[in-house]
Amino acid sequence: MASLLLALPMLAASPARAEATPSLTARLAEIREINRFTPERALPMLLRIEAEARAASVEETGEMLAQLCVAYQKVGKQELALATCDELIAFGRAHKNNGALAKGLVRKGYIKYDQNELAVSHDLIWEAERLANTTDDVELRVRVGVSAAESFAEDGNFPHALEKMQATLAYTRQHGGPVHLVIVLNSMARLYRQMREYDKGFEALDEALVAAEKTNSPGRLATLKGTEYGLAVESGQLERALKAQTAALALERQIGAQAMAARSLVNLSDCYLRMRDYAHAASYANQAIAAALAIHDENGLATARINLGQAYLATGRLAEGKRSFEAGLTSYEKSGDKPELQAVLAEYGEALERAGDYAAAVQAYHRERSLSNELFEKRRQKAMLELQEKYDADKKQRQIELLERENQVKSVEIDNRRLQQRVWWLLAVVFGLASVVVGLLYRKVRHANAQLFLKNQELKQQSVRDPLTGLYNRRHFQEFMRNHRVDEKRGAGTTGEEMVSALFLMDVDHFKHINDTWGHGAGDAVLIRIAESLREILRETDMIVRWGGEEFLAFLPAIPQSGLDEVARRLLNGISETSIEFQGTTLNVNVSIGYAPYPLAPGGKPLPWERAVNLVDMALYMAKGHGRNRAYGVRGFANFGKTSMEEIEQNLEQAWRAGFVDMAIVTGGYPDLRASA
Repeated sequence: MASLLLALPMLAASPARAEATPSLTARLAEIREINRFTPERALPMLLRIEAEARAASVEETGEMLAQLCVAYQKVGKQELALATCDELIAFGRAHKNNGALAKGLVRKGYIKYDQNELAVSHDLIWEAERLANTTDDVELRVRVGVSAAESFAEDGNFPHALEKMQATLAYTRQHGGPVHLVIVLNSMARLYRQMREYDKGFEALDEALVAAEKTNSPGRLATLKGTEYGLAVESGQLERALKAQTAALALERQIGAQAMAARSLVNLSDCYLRMRDYAHAASYANQAIAAALAIHDENGLATARINLGQAYLATGRLAEGKRSFEAGLTSYEKSGDKPELQAVLAEYGEALERAGDYAAAVQAYHRERSLSNELFEKRRQKAMLELQEKYDADKKQRQIELLERENQVKSVEIDNRRLQQRVWWLLAVVFGLASVVVGLLYRKVRHANAQLFLKNQELKQQSVRDPLTGLYNRRHFQEFMRNHRVDEKRGAGTTGEEMVSALFLMDVDHFKHINDTWGHGAGDAVLIRIAESLREILRETDMIVRWGGEEFLAFLPAIPQSGLDEVARRLLNGISETSIEFQGTTLNVNVSIGYAPYPLAPGGKPLPWERAVNLVDMALYMAKGHGRNRAYGVRGFANFGKTSMEEIEQNLEQAWRAGFVDMAIVTGGYPDLRASA
């Protein structure tokens, strides 16, 4: 018996045995690398060692749970991923282990990002960074540092993002290995891409490629090639982009990284679309659809179908192109990603317009505009709610301060009574002091009430004005029109020409292109400058409204009916002549316009203002569908007995071509979109 007990330690210490069974920590490190590129392989490996890991050290259990969360998320099992993250967070707190807690928080942050909850995601990641920096876990600190920087970039705070990324890079150079260096430099290259500093992005990428050679990891190299594709596409180097993405796809297929390969196929179809090689674009889009179906990747499937639809539309296969596009749109609608859906609808309208299907293009633009208005209204309501919450908080604070002052008054009165009982000869002095205190308090209360009145006025002003442009908002216009009386007006001169009101609805052409090319800051600058131009072009008596997104509405209360076309011409040319300076770039933009006199009275019966605006909106999208930088105006109606307002509203263009609607067309005389450095 004794000899057997002595033999066991010797067996455990045997070098052959140690080599045959790697430590749990080593196996987890190996699985972590597999999980990065082929999670479908890593998940069963993790499940096999789960029981062993749960009985191991806190660090090993925490790492196993973190990798299990990664695998579940990447294979599309979001509920299991979230449950595992919550378990890891609870585990880290129970054992007071900042490393495990940070891993759980950062992984949960990634899931919330996928669920479009950016604010929650960023808060989780920044808290994880604070905890990770209290540990000596290099792997954790590098990954969380990169994620924290990326969160600042997603918030649009590029200076802080770059500062954070550079600090993480400095830490990595001192403490990390080649894999860590690849991770940070790859993320830095993507950050420079977002900042449109492409040369710096390629410099970071070159250094990352050198480090990747030392890792002997095809997956790392494939990731870097994907980053090179993005930099090359956005800097206009399509041949380089194509070469990089083709190389990435070969590496991904080599290691069986199905999800990465599916994304590469989507990128290749997109690259060929940009190169107008529609045959190859369709081929890769079809391959991407098959790959996405195999791994149940709904987002990849939707994007591939959109790309296939664009390729078909560009080659005249309208019916097939529409079917593929609509299938992709349906997937975006199911996902609830409305900002992405809006962008895809705009692309759909432009593709249909290029294909010559103007009626379908107008319908797509209508859907895009409706969604844009919905998103704009939600953002406005959120801003108003935040403002109201701030106002309520300020009001509560003032009430607290007022109560404290009242308590002070009561305290003074009590002290006065005590002093009166004890020291009669000081009675007059005490009453004098009390009067002074009450007077001061009364003045402070009056000041507080005055401030409250000013805040109420400010809130009222903000409730009717758009915070970005200072123009009236849609809500104010709706209130105005509900109380507006339509009076017939005649000219005071010898002509006796009829004076009418008028509605002009304007939409900035290619606004998405401006945001995509120069950033949302440029888009805001364009909107602000157009608002200023509208104030210059129109009269002080005209109501100018930020209708939503990049749309503006003008209500002219009195204008000769023959002057509507001239106003449209002034708006088109005046805005085209406007220059917008943004970060060293001069932008010039155009608008498309729909307009009509108000009231509109088909068959002698005036339309409600809502239907009049809807008709003007349809005219606007006729202008969009027929080339932009032009205005379509509804003058009136003809042969109304042979149609109905409902039929006209279903298809304004068809009603116009059938002779039921009299329309004016005013074209702008300037190029569609210009920019100069």
